[in-house]
Amino acid sequence: MYWFYANNTMKRTFLSVAIGIFAIAAQAEVTLPGWMTSNIVLQQQTVMHLQATAKKGATVKITTSWDNQTTKVQADKQTGAFTFDLRVPKAGGPYTLTFNDGKQPLVLENVMAGEVWFCSGQSNMEMPVKGWGKVKNYEQEVANANHPMVRLFQVKKTVAHTPQTQVSLGHTKGWAVCTPEMVEEFSAAAYFFAREVSQKLGIAVGVVNSSWGGTPAESWVSHEQLRKVTGFEDYLKRIEETGYDEAKLNTVFQEEHAAWQKRVFGDDKGLVDADYNRACWAAADFDDSQWKTMKQPVRWSTNELASWDGLVWFRRTIDIPADWAGKDIKISLGEIDDRDITYWNGERVGSNNSWSTKRLYTIPGRLVKSGRNVVTVRVYDTGGEGGFMGQADAMKVQNGNNNLSLAGEWKYQKSMSNQAINNYKGVEPRGPRDAWFPSNLYNAMVAPFLDMPIRGFIWYQGCSNVGRATQYESLFQTLILDWQERFNRTAQVTSYPKPEPQQGERRRGFFSQQETKALPFYFVQLANYLARKDVQTDSEWAFLREAQRKSLQLDGVGMMVNIDIGEAGDIHPKNKQEVGRRLALLALNRTYGKEEPCAAPEFYQMRVQDGKAMLTFRPVWGSDVLAQNADIKGFIVAGPDHQWHVAKARTEGERFMSRVVVECPEVPYPIAVRYAWADNPECNLQTQSGLPVGPFRTDDWAE
Repeated sequence: MYWFYANNTMKRTFLSVAIGIFAIAAQAEVTLPGWMTSNIVLQQQTVMHLQATAKKGATVKITTSWDNQTTKVQADKQTGAFTFDLRVPKAGGPYTLTFNDGKQPLVLENVMAGEVWFCSGQSNMEMPVKGWGKVKNYEQEVANANHPMVRLFQVKKTVAHTPQTQVSLGHTKGWAVCTPEMVEEFSAAAYFFAREVSQKLGIAVGVVNSSWGGTPAESWVSHEQLRKVTGFEDYLKRIEETGYDEAKLNTVFQEEHAAWQKRVFGDDKGLVDADYNRACWAAADFDDSQWKTMKQPVRWSTNELASWDGLVWFRRTIDIPADWAGKDIKISLGEIDDRDITYWNGERVGSNNSWSTKRLYTIPGRLVKSGRNVVTVRVYDTGGEGGFMGQADAMKVQNGNNNLSLAGEWKYQKSMSNQAINNYKGVEPRGPRDAWFPSNLYNAMVAPFLDMPIRGFIWYQGCSNVGRATQYESLFQTLILDWQERFNRTAQVTSYPKPEPQQGERRRGFFSQQETKALPFYFVQLANYLARKDVQTDSEWAFLREAQRKSLQLDGVGMMVNIDIGEAGDIHPKNKQEVGRRLALLALNRTYGKEEPCAAPEFYQMRVQDGKAMLTFRPVWGSDVLAQNADIKGFIVAGPDHQWHVAKARTEGERFMSRVVVECPEVPYPIAVRYAWADNPECNLQTQSGLPVGPFRTDDWAE
């Protein structure tokens, strides 16, 4: 036999192919949900209603190593589908889970029973430990990320118009044990949360990261529930009428977007009749001699555009060699915050709406002329830093291996401010393949997990809904209720632990949530961001934070206050360790019954006495008492004239019902108080354990 393999190449090849075909034929035909792989953490003490497929009519033997029991189920003779109630034990492992249909068994190895959390949101949830995020001390964090009891599952970014049953796998290729290699590109917030909970409970914790940077909440809500939210009814009805046909959906989008574009950008002088394809300021013969100049690349936050959010047009000329004329070439602009439309000699050649995407567009040869050519970039900064964000060597024109630099002096002209743009109501319609398209992410990145039993959710999102706080109040609460109702619908919970109320709550009769059946939903309130202002009563970020806070009226919902660890110049603050720790405190206290404080007391009522506003704070589930502070920052106060002034404040009073005294010489008759009410407030009211008090206001005045 050895001689046969060694000397007959043709026969050896034939036999190898035959063996391969036989091996494929012998493989098990059992197909499990995409989220069920080796290294999985199964939610402990549940009965999972597992739906899978096998060969039509096959008998499938399912063996669980934790009890050495084997159960037989029959696959449907027509479809091969079968169901099985998988009874998951208390936390433990590793185990094996075997599916045998009479051929090659399908074996899931290194299976753990433990706690599973579904983690979602936009870029601050997506932000990886290393990758593009680079959290604080990321090199050390990555090097130390060997945690066999922490399991990671990355969902691939994908969209769908209808709810899907199969999940698209991200870089972890299913469930993965936490290692330095796996954690580099994994959500930092989710990882730090899982690490903390696992270490404190001493059991396995699995986290599913299903997030997508820059996305609004409406992308994550089911179509059925989203159409009940004010502002979405008519548009979603039109979507339904298409039968979700791609071509018809695109027609609806184009009609909606054309109307929106004309309404919103009608005053953009760089465009003709608000048409992106007709840009007078991009014409090769346009006179830009009166425009100012600016060196690129540069972040607007560091120069004369620091206080500007909105539209700015940039132009520069470039001399193209004669031998490039008529050839397709590439233009690279690096990252642009947030959106760009790029023109070459007056014709649109590319556009992108993602701040983190490197711009690389093809210039068709018919536009490439010898000598003078004009590049024009319409930059739309929706908030934050703005501008060309990459490195100088990323800005260039390319012809094969030959490059011409675009770094250096550019002409620029401001067009419309964000304030002017936001005067027009209505959300920008997005295409049917866009992550912003209503319900697209729910369908593709949430729906496939509905049959996977979980303990709860952690959520970090809201930046993309800033400016729509009133709508977000209803939208966010709809999302929470939608997910709480749909997840675990088929899973029977056998024995979740029920934490006892804190002693003060039991004695004083304050509410206790341990009796709720709602899945825990713990979210991060938006962090402080942008330029610091002492008085900013019209802050859209403050109104969005208030809309988030109002969701606390729902069962099982907890808020992690993040107002003290943001960064003025970075919408993605680096201290994700503290984000994960504070989220874990909520879970450890409210879900698992640990005694460590997880929240600050909340504002309860205001009483005016001797020209001072006396604010009373009441404890909430798991709250700590306020720290004594004679110099509290972040309070503003107004009198009958509704004029706001910076106030002095100090703590005072009892241990249980904490009190803060607020006063201001300019306001002898205070009638309203606000705290931490700005994009990036300076504020320091916190508990003895260092947990910050969240922004609040005593008034309901419209700004």
